[in-house]
Amino acid sequence: MSDTRRHAHRLIDQITEAQLSGLVQFLETIIDPVTAAMRNAPIDDEPETTQEKAAVAEATAWLENNSRKGIPHAEAMRRLGLD
Repeated sequence: MSDTRRHAHRLIDQITEAQLSGLVQFLETIIDPVTAAMRNAPIDDEPETTQEKAAVAEATAWLENNSRKGIPHAEAMRRLGLD
């Protein structure tokens, strides 16, 4: 174990439980910033637009007419010219 890691452990042993909770959140943010951002993101509470409802209905109908089998990712990327 490195000197820096041992020093960090000694410091952690000296802090209060309340401080420890904040430290854990900080460390989680450093280690996995995307998960931390998602955890702290606001809930999308905008109402669904008419266009969005129509797009979902179209996609649902397509899936029902195609045995609920979607398009493989590679095929979708090819169709979009992104392969």
